[in-house]
Amino acid sequence: MTLFSVEGKTVVVTGGSRGIGRMIAAGFAAAGATVYISARRAAELGKTAAELGCRAVPADLSTPEGVSALVEAVDGPVHVLVNNAGATWGAPLEEFPEHAFDKLWDINVKGVFFLTQKFLPRLREAATPDDPARVITIGSVDGIRVPDLPTYAYSSTKAAVHILTRHLARHLAEENITVNAIAPGPFESKMMAFALDDPETRRAVASHVPLGRIGRPDDMAGTAIYLSSRAGAYLTGAVIPVDGGITA
Repeated sequence: MTLFSVEGKTVVVTGGSRGIGRMIAAGFAAAGATVYISARRAAELGKTAAELGCRAVPADLSTPEGVSALVEAVDGPVHVLVNNAGATWGAPLEEFPEHAFDKLWDINVKGVFFLTQKFLPRLREAATPDDPARVITIGSVDGIRVPDLPTYAYSSTKAAVHILTRHLARHLAEENITVNAIAPGPFESKMMAFALDDPETRRAVASHVPLGRIGRPDDMAGTAIYLSSRAGAYLTGAVIPVDGGITA
């Protein structure tokens, strides 16, 4: 269906070697897009790229050098940029270290801003009034509501990602570039492995989701493809919870 087609588009997915990034990359690759994935660990990234039919670009996006390396490795116009790379940290309030805030701010917020900034010339090349270029940021339900776990820095940075998404959407709309955020609930990922790998804890997590289950790869890929297709061309500045109803 052309309404939801992303065939022939060039898509860049950061943090694409595993978890939510892999789910999104797999969906785009299966739908006929040319997909570049990036992550720090080259061996794991290469394995995922081979399995999905993507192009691998190892890079540490918390550094200016890593951002430049990714931008330079991608050929031609970029139709879709998915800012997924992120990190988390949990510790009791009295013990929460300052360097955790610094690390998560660099990766989760500054990384999103400066990678989008550096990709702007490529996004402008791809953008048209009828088919805008798309930027998708990956936030979190923990940036919408306060979680039970002591993830102070993570939740704060994801809330920052949501408002940054709206800032970028407002200022890039006149250039035919849309910017939207996806706020995932519980999905299979390294960040959630501590809870989801244990059957009893997994059941407890699922019991707090109104739809009664953990998110599946198609749930995440489908939302990203919608935002990148003709079907999502008139949407910008939105934060979409993909959480089974948690934030409801």
